[in-house]
Amino acid sequence: MTRPEEFQTDVLVVGTGPMGATTALALATYGVRVHVVNRYNWTANTPRAHITNQRAMEVLRDLGVEQEARRDATPWEWMGDTLFTTSLAGPEIARLRTWGTGDERIGDYLQATPCPMMDLPQNKMEPLLVKNAVERGAVFSFNTEYLSHEQDDTGVTVMLRDVLTGREYQLRARYLVGADGAKSKVMDDAGLKVEGQLARAATAYVLFTADLTRYVAHRPSILYWMVTSDASFGEIGMGLLRAIEPWNQWIAGWGFDMSKGEPDFSPEEIKRKVRALVGDPELEFKVDSTSVWYVNQAHAPVYSSGRVFCGGDAVHRHPPSSGLGSNTCMQDAFNLAWKLAFVVKGHAGEQLLDSYTLERAPVGAQIVKRANQSRLDYAPLNQAFRDTDAPDPLAAGIAELADPGPAGVARRSALAEALKLKNYEFNAQGVELNQRCVSEAVISEPDATEEVWKRDPQLHVQPTTRPGAKLPHAWLVGQDGRRVSTLDLVGKGKVSLVTGIAGLAWADAAKEMDLPFLRTVVIGGPAAQDVYCSWHAVREIEEAGALLVRPDGIVAWRQRAGVADTLQAREELEQALASLLNQKSRVLETA
Repeated sequence: MTRPEEFQTDVLVVGTGPMGATTALALATYGVRVHVVNRYNWTANTPRAHITNQRAMEVLRDLGVEQEARRDATPWEWMGDTLFTTSLAGPEIARLRTWGTGDERIGDYLQATPCPMMDLPQNKMEPLLVKNAVERGAVFSFNTEYLSHEQDDTGVTVMLRDVLTGREYQLRARYLVGADGAKSKVMDDAGLKVEGQLARAATAYVLFTADLTRYVAHRPSILYWMVTSDASFGEIGMGLLRAIEPWNQWIAGWGFDMSKGEPDFSPEEIKRKVRALVGDPELEFKVDSTSVWYVNQAHAPVYSSGRVFCGGDAVHRHPPSSGLGSNTCMQDAFNLAWKLAFVVKGHAGEQLLDSYTLERAPVGAQIVKRANQSRLDYAPLNQAFRDTDAPDPLAAGIAELADPGPAGVARRSALAEALKLKNYEFNAQGVELNQRCVSEAVISEPDATEEVWKRDPQLHVQPTTRPGAKLPHAWLVGQDGRRVSTLDLVGKGKVSLVTGIAGLAWADAAKEMDLPFLRTVVIGGPAAQDVYCSWHAVREIEEAGALLVRPDGIVAWRQRAGVADTLQAREELEQALASLLNQKSRVLETA
């Protein structure tokens, strides 16, 4: 029998990136002891990841930090007009309305969730997550290096080193979470492997400060692609200017040939490259930093070993195309944290933790494939810009785009088709919100058939209450007359029983059970009035039916019809909860 005093913490997290910091924030919010270590002095010191998609925004909303994040972010409406141009000062070639801001897609984005996107660089996101985790009880040790671990039947003994003093010491935890990035030592020590190709291409980045307002304020975006011979190397074949602090801090990026060594970051070459991308030969700017990143196409088929769980960049390694990186890291954390919390608190059996790999590994594989495909999908654009038979292919191709003759018509048509393809990178709402969980933590319906997608599942969201899907968003009205989303009534670390006014048997049964981790939501009641009939349109169950929604917003179980009485409702609820939580937990047995 394990003594509580044997453990210094319930969960030890290695790494304070998006996955590690979100795990810490969620566990602290749920009242679980969590200790986080980072071998560096502080969090990310460069912008790195930045786009926050709608599912990650829902995670921030559930954890109570959405509004704080918005305050520091580039707002959604400034993200949208992705440009393809010869330079910021030069002639434009094409624009694409992106991240759902276009007239033809904005309705989809507004209907799917109460959370619009935003652009918050990693060096702002991580401190926000850490600050809130600390305020809720998480313990952080910076300048602390993870060395190794040993696990046994009851816990994990982790060896750490104080970087400042060199002192080595042990910390005992029930569970260990490896969120230590793409060179994860926790992964290696746990015997977990990644499959695929590492460093198959490379990109040079220069972070610089310059006021470029005159070039971009009238066409705000976070990404400006430069079709120029100065940055035509690699799969994308274009240079990039990415807005960090609109419109004064930027990243300039271009591909380089790894076989010829590191890129040329000499002051002269940086000045030449940046001035060419901006299109201003006299531009004065301050170089803040330079860096290189490599294009990976690898993922782990298994995320855990015993009491050790890995997530984030440790298990899915890919380029930033499609903006899926930090978002998927945060969602890994959100999936894992509630399960750890339920097991630590005795609400669930340890078998619940097996569902983490089953649910998240397919997502990791999917986003690695999508991000790399998004790079390949630049090829048709490059073909539209270039006449490969001409001495200067780029100049000839761009000139032909303005040709009134048949060649110009054909090239413009090819450009239009190539832009459509880029919607799979820049307007792929389905990739972000259509994830389906399949594991023992989802109770499939006996008569379930394969889901039929009504529209392209990569581009468009399909709301459904099928077990394994995210609970659909619908606007309701509370007692104070204000709108409230269905997503706001669930989550917050608890399993939610969702039913309607006609489903009082379910509500009465839940009240009798009196479980500390179970809340009841009666839609149609005073606190959740369906006055728009929006829930009625998406619920896919009778008003007297019921759903069980997990703390991460995933529908775990549904009963389409009502039940005869409270006794039957209680029997079905107990059976569903026992299946979801992988045991008749101590709390369930008491109830």
